[in-house]
Amino acid sequence: MIITTTEYLPNKKVEKVLGIVSGTSCQTKRTFKDIGASLKSKMGGEAKTSTEMIDEARKIAFQRMIEEAEKVHADAIIGMRYVTSDTMQGAAEIIAYGTAVKTTL
Repeated sequence: MIITTTEYLPNKKVEKVLGIVSGTSCQTKRTFKDIGASLKSKMGGEAKTSTEMIDEARKIAFQRMIEEAEKVHADAIIGMRYVTSDTMQGAAEIIAYGTAVKTTL
């Protein structure tokens, strides 16, 4: 499956727009690792547990978006974007979304 942030596909024509597809993931930090991240935020530097948490949520949301596109038999997802938000302290939600399309050469 082709996934792009652009609104078009070079050398392909969008035959049919199948609709918006999305995937969501909400991840929380692990308690013991959270203590280390809290200390790191006071001292400066990368909060690796937070980075890992967000990266994991991004990958899950991306895969869920692809699965939704496959259900409608899409060939590609165009205009793909990510949105993130804090849902509560120590948790992050990531949404991956785009437009599922059928393509021709």
